[in-house]
Amino acid sequence: MRSVRLGRPGWPRTLRARLTVGLVVLLAVSCAAVGVAAVVELERFLTSRVDQQLGDVGTRFPASLEHSGRLPGERDDHDGDERGDTRHQATGTFGARLVDGRVTNAAVVRSGDVTADLNVHLTARDARHLAAVPVDGRGHSVHLSALDDYRVSAGRGLDGDVLITGLPLEPVEAAVHRLELVAGSVFGVALAVTGVAGALWVRWSLRPLSRVAATATRVSELPLASGEVALPPRAPAADPRSEVGRVASAFNRMLGHVEDALTKRHASEERLRRFAADASHELRTPVASVRGHAELALLHPGPVPPEVTRALERIAAESCRMGEMVDEMLLLARLDAGRPLERGAVDLTRLVLDAVTDARAAGPGHRWTLDLPEEPVTVPGDAHRLQQVLANLLANARLHTPVGTAVTVTLHTEAGSAVLTVHDDGPGIPDDVRPSVFERFTRADRRRPDGSGGGAGLGLSIVAAVVEAHGGSVAVDSGPGATTFTVRLAVADRVNSWAP
Repeated sequence: MRSVRLGRPGWPRTLRARLTVGLVVLLAVSCAAVGVAAVVELERFLTSRVDQQLGDVGTRFPASLEHSGRLPGERDDHDGDERGDTRHQATGTFGARLVDGRVTNAAVVRSGDVTADLNVHLTARDARHLAAVPVDGRGHSVHLSALDDYRVSAGRGLDGDVLITGLPLEPVEAAVHRLELVAGSVFGVALAVTGVAGALWVRWSLRPLSRVAATATRVSELPLASGEVALPPRAPAADPRSEVGRVASAFNRMLGHVEDALTKRHASEERLRRFAADASHELRTPVASVRGHAELALLHPGPVPPEVTRALERIAAESCRMGEMVDEMLLLARLDAGRPLERGAVDLTRLVLDAVTDARAAGPGHRWTLDLPEEPVTVPGDAHRLQQVLANLLANARLHTPVGTAVTVTLHTEAGSAVLTVHDDGPGIPDDVRPSVFERFTRADRRRPDGSGGGAGLGLSIVAAVVEAHGGSVAVDSGPGATTFTVRLAVADRVNSWAP
């Protein structure tokens, strides 16, 4: 038996769910790509604008720190113009002076007030970051723990020192974060709306396929093994140019072929059933006539050669056997045709007791055991047919097991059903016969070398047909040293009405 892969847990099982999930995933990937590209491009653009502002600002602010460590607010006779450049710097502008890779002065414009403290106390890590900035006049991003992220450029001063000018990246980061928030919100709403709309669209698009699946499900639930079968209406037609439409058309054509085949099979079964019934009915008279003439010839008072007597005895025996077979075939034909059985309360306990008594007389070499409940078990049905079921099961146990086999017949009630079991410790049913043991003309004795024993192979098929006509079930469990036939019938006190 091939194993069936059920897929990973949590993974969508239906085609509709997979298409919807796939659509949302593709849109999410597209939105993520657009969002990342927009954020990266905006950040690059704004950073380039900051670099442009750095170029416009130049080194005027850090140049005011060049003279003996004076702060920009200090005054002497040489710095009147420089003070004006310092005061007109944008808030947050950073300046630093480095001599031999060491920061000698660092300041930042905090407001338009010249009296404000402009000094910045840099950490050693900040100083290393500033010392590592290339002196190429280009913008470079650094993180100053005393301030924040800055875009800085370095140039040579008049005294051979290095002057660093910086502008804060906080406006750039704020704009980028704003875009990320807006893009995330818009894309989230777009994904939710697309998921709902996509699910509705996929459901509408696959509606013809769902109808085909529903029709196929109804067909799979029909009993197609035998009898007349009425197939459900065909799947609604769809656009033949689409894949779903082609599937629906092919499925409808297949249903048409199946319906034709089932109709022909049912007609053939009906013809065969009528033939079996008519033949069995017509054969009863000639078979009875042959047996009667054979028995009459055996009663002839005159001398008859032994060979003729033996032949007449064989004719009588075979005609008797043929008569039983004809009666069994006629019974099966009537059951197949749905002929109603007699209806009444049947004391199953009494039937089991009588059947075991008859079986003990017919097979004295077997060990027969009865296990009956204290209270009688009553079932609705046909007493004659149920007696035939018991007789066939016990005859089967007697004919197909050796002398000395123990046969135990048990009757009890279980969950509103009467359960009858016939168990024997014989050799069991061959494996190749067990699947078809309730089919007609199945004979396990055909495998025996001597071909002895057995009947026509209709006994167990009659058991199955009669039990099924009573709304019950029959099953077999067999192995070497243990064979059990189990019959289940509804008890009378749990059934208000019974119809075969």
